[in-house]
Amino acid sequence: MKYPNLASKDRLGHDISDSLQRDLKNISKRCVNCKLCQKECEFLKNYGKPKEIADFYDPLDKTHLSMPFECSLCGLCATVCPVNIDPAEMFLEMRRETVRRGCGEFPEHSGILGHEKHGTSRRYTYYTLPPNCDTIFFPGCTLAGTRPDKTMKLYEHIRETIPTLGMVLDCCTKPSHDIGREEYFDAMFNEMKDFLVTNGVRSVLVACPNCYKVFSKYGGKLSVKTVYEVMAQSVLPKTKQITGTVTIHDPCPVRHERSIHSAIRELVKQKGLTIEEMPHNGEKTLCCGEGGSVGSVSPGLSKKWGDIRKHETDGRRMITYCAGCSNFLGTLIPTDHILDLVFEPEATLTGKVGVSKAPFTYLNRLRLKKRFKKSVNGSVTRERTFIWYQEKKKRES
Repeated sequence: MKYPNLASKDRLGHDISDSLQRDLKNISKRCVNCKLCQKECEFLKNYGKPKEIADFYDPLDKTHLSMPFECSLCGLCATVCPVNIDPAEMFLEMRRETVRRGCGEFPEHSGILGHEKHGTSRRYTYYTLPPNCDTIFFPGCTLAGTRPDKTMKLYEHIRETIPTLGMVLDCCTKPSHDIGREEYFDAMFNEMKDFLVTNGVRSVLVACPNCYKVFSKYGGKLSVKTVYEVMAQSVLPKTKQITGTVTIHDPCPVRHERSIHSAIRELVKQKGLTIEEMPHNGEKTLCCGEGGSVGSVSPGLSKKWGDIRKHETDGRRMITYCAGCSNFLGTLIPTDHILDLVFEPEATLTGKVGVSKAPFTYLNRLRLKKRFKKSVNGSVTRERTFIWYQEKKKRES
């Protein structure tokens, strides 16, 4: 990846990255101040219309440092925009600009970055690629920790169709991407991607919508698909049929992926349930409140998103397919993961599904790694030892 130079200058004469300068000019020129995005977005209600923000942004003004980190980067603004601008991309570039200037280290982000650091460490990672493996299952961090047994069962179920399916326990480093740590994300993700491609992997099956977004945007030669699309086209594990009514929360990273939306609804219907949609669904879905790590720096704003979702469920049990969304919304609304429904349908409807929480999630991931080491015969295996800071020092020395 080529990092943006700082040759451009903003309206105040400050050096600024080319990419941010481009986004600021685009938003300022094309935004028509229609207020449609502002009506939908709690963040924009606080800070103003996109054109106003672009026109008055000053990278050296300390009052502007935290502002872009309160945007969930969910993309709803772009979805409802009549002139097809994407303010969320501008806010991401503002985050990157803040990090480049050495002002992006918020103590509030220590928790999510620590979670990410564990996820990419030698202790927690494990790659096992059987002979002739060209497809891997990449469950992500949260699912493996909160639902390790279902993660294992899901791998075994898909392997019935893809006997050479590999398994990768690692983190896609989307937290760093969204926080604006562009150089770190680029190094970490590309090291993983290059290893997979070099060893013959061509396809990645993900369970996490965030991982889907990262691999689809930055995966290069790697194709990406969700396990839910695969499951919707095959025979589900044999569990009881149930009856009832639920609603579905579509995670915002995949708001434009209609094939994923359809697959989830097909899985729900296959279990015998009726679906009643909320006003915000599919492409116009809402952020759960944790997108872009907003909950770290602005818990009040994060809660507002959750409260809107709670109102829209109107008392119905909610099914989602992001373990992170399930965790956050589950504190406000009866919420279950789609895999809970697939593997434990009766417990799901009665609210009796067992879901682990930290710190037990870390122990679960270690135990899951141990299970995969024993059960999957990989001709290529590794624990990840790549540390970006060390590699950077080598290049600079």
